[in-house]
Amino acid sequence: MLHVRLVDGPPQDIRRFDNDEALTDKLTAQDVETIREIFHTPLTGSFNWDYEDANAKIRRLYELGKKFNWNAQLDVDWNQPFPHTESPNQPGLNAFEGHPKYEALTPEQKLDFAWRSHAQTMAQFMHGEQGAMLVASQLVSCAPTYDAKLYASSQTFDEARHVEVFHRYLHERCKIMYPINPNLKQLLDLVLTDERWDLKFIGMQILIEGLALAAFQSIAQTTRDPLLRDIIQLVMRDEGRHVAFGVNYLEDWIRSLPQDQIEERAEFAYQACVIMRERLFSTNVAEEFGFTAEEAREVNAVGQGGRSFNDFLFERMIPNLKRVGLLTDAVRPKFEELGVLKFENLRHDGQIDWEALEAPLKPDVAYAAE
Repeated sequence: MLHVRLVDGPPQDIRRFDNDEALTDKLTAQDVETIREIFHTPLTGSFNWDYEDANAKIRRLYELGKKFNWNAQLDVDWNQPFPHTESPNQPGLNAFEGHPKYEALTPEQKLDFAWRSHAQTMAQFMHGEQGAMLVASQLVSCAPTYDAKLYASSQTFDEARHVEVFHRYLHERCKIMYPINPNLKQLLDLVLTDERWDLKFIGMQILIEGLALAAFQSIAQTTRDPLLRDIIQLVMRDEGRHVAFGVNYLEDWIRSLPQDQIEERAEFAYQACVIMRERLFSTNVAEEFGFTAEEAREVNAVGQGGRSFNDFLFERMIPNLKRVGLLTDAVRPKFEELGVLKFENLRHDGQIDWEALEAPLKPDVAYAAE
């Protein structure tokens, strides 16, 4: 019988996989515990009975999703080596370098710090993708049009694949898994439990997926692990479609709303952006090496890596919010205080790069299953 444990919040323990390989093949359903956290949402769904194609862009994105539906087991070369004697990221990117507590560590401890920090980041990707999968599954029910329901159903499968691929990477490469960052969990809860379908679209397609793309861009440029680089490239193609879907679908809808409802959604987007800024400041790894939580937050806040990621994040976020009509006069001063309005006239994701999305996945795609 499957063991199920209900919890009030996500577990905070760190799981290690160093000794799991020999045990994995021997596990049965009786040996595995399923940990569930319940959430409730007053979701209102709808049927659509016309089945007609009303939005050519959305249908084209849906078709691309079908065409480039990669397989995490077959289309990733999991045999690519990368030793744990090397740092997973390019040198000079660790915000803690130069801090007396960090410099007091041995070279072995610094390497361990790098891999644990890397695992912590990868774990947030995995947890975030599970949240995205749950929100996308909600959108299948509550999206108001047939085209949007089709696309949301395909996105649900994309997100499931992302959870799968990051979990395997954590298990086989990092061999350690960290709990979800409380700020990321807060953002996911905010989106999952709201009853309004368009706020789910805003939270998922504009904000969470925009956050994911920003993070993946940063990782793609800085990772030294060829396996992770391949994974990120595949995942980014999916996320690019997801954000383009959200921007194109929402822009007409938002502008049709009364101004007071637009302002509600603009404030929702601003509050979510504030939460996402805090997502960077995970302190658990630093605390394992003798830093206080406050010291770790301060180092991350002033470090080059944190500043660069904020730029990546809001370079995508602000133009998209402006495009869909959520950069209103009422919230502009709040975004100005964040120092991010300088990005408002950059390229938004409503301008779809069809050539990039339609390019072959990889020339040497399709590896033998293990």
